[in-house]
Amino acid sequence: MERLITPTRSLRGTLRVPGDKSVTHRGLMLGALAEGETWLYHPLKAGDTLSTAAAMRALGAEISEEGAHFRIKGTGLALREPADVLDCGNAGTLIRLLSGLLSGQELFAVLSGDASLRRRPMGRVTTPLRQMGAHIEGREGGKLAPLAIRGGGLKGIHYEMPVASAQVKSAVLLAGLFAEGETVVVEPAPTRDHSERIFRHFGLPIAVEGNQIRTERARPYKARDLTVPGDISSAAFFIVAALITPDSEVRLEGVGLNPTRTGLLSVLKEMGADLAWEVTEGHDGEPVGWIRARSSKLKGVSVDPALIPLMVDEVPILAAAAAWAEGETFIPNLEELRVKESDRLAAIAKNLHNLGVRAEVGPDWIRIRGGSVQAGGVVEPFHDHRIAMAFAVCGLQKGVTVQDAEWASISFPSFWEDLERLSSKD
Repeated sequence: MERLITPTRSLRGTLRVPGDKSVTHRGLMLGALAEGETWLYHPLKAGDTLSTAAAMRALGAEISEEGAHFRIKGTGLALREPADVLDCGNAGTLIRLLSGLLSGQELFAVLSGDASLRRRPMGRVTTPLRQMGAHIEGREGGKLAPLAIRGGGLKGIHYEMPVASAQVKSAVLLAGLFAEGETVVVEPAPTRDHSERIFRHFGLPIAVEGNQIRTERARPYKARDLTVPGDISSAAFFIVAALITPDSEVRLEGVGLNPTRTGLLSVLKEMGADLAWEVTEGHDGEPVGWIRARSSKLKGVSVDPALIPLMVDEVPILAAAAAWAEGETFIPNLEELRVKESDRLAAIAKNLHNLGVRAEVGPDWIRIRGGSVQAGGVVEPFHDHRIAMAFAVCGLQKGVTVQDAEWASISFPSFWEDLERLSSKD
């Protein structure tokens, strides 16, 4: 589906973005393992998380959609062997976390997904899980899906992650819930901590000491309702849209403001953004509040590499902001972008070029010279939801054509309607 966006004069209004994708994935999984009934309130219902719901149903959980919510009747730690291949769709979080979860179950399962997912690296997860005793086979020696897992008989390990990754950390911690002895994960840099917070919410064993996260074998635990905050990764598109469009002011309500997810806000403030936010409440361990963004004259910056793990999914929309900033923006530490839904670093560079913006790309960095976005550009999503939305925002003021616009539905089904509702057109 091709979508033509005519030039937008301003954006104004208030928006509540969909539920956090990371929290929804984890809530579905841990609700499915609980004893009794969990209500998952205001989850994300989109391509990736619907794949998770389908996978957990195939493993024995009863999951129904009740209006905007999910009702989950759990299995009490023991999942059912699936009768067919578990289709993870386009969801990297699902296939990696589920690999950890199933490694601890006395069953056999095969995990696969779409063509994009089957290209994404799985060795970073299968390596520590095999060290714990999991039997995992896959293409290229377990480096690529499909993955065949024969679970059970795990032992806890002390694992120092070579690359900062919340997905790897979470997969090992989930396996650790079924392992003999203690499991310790050591992070080289902080990553999003939704798994740790949800473990605490359900009363599962978890301890955090500096960069070390510890867990151990879980006992059966009771179901507990969980409220999902709005996804800051989705809010980011409208934050930047307001900053780079004249005479704009947008307020996002009910957004998750977990400090391991707010790296983009820090960078935008450094760029000169008229941006404010406040935590006003807590939803089951997650801080929640509002964000307000107004039109701003941005300037280029050199981004602190330590912030990238705290905003890795927001790099495409940061690049869109940099395209409108005065001067040069340098973004380092981007090797992880090479192995996302697309090669996001290459996709960012290609779309900047399509919109007339000069950019230089290295193996793990990009340098963007702002101030030259042209009208009439074409956005190529490369089968990647965040690329589609980020560069629609980048071309919003001048007008842009977005190819394969339906990819936005992976994480933000109402994106195009919400953008239209807040936009004033020429």
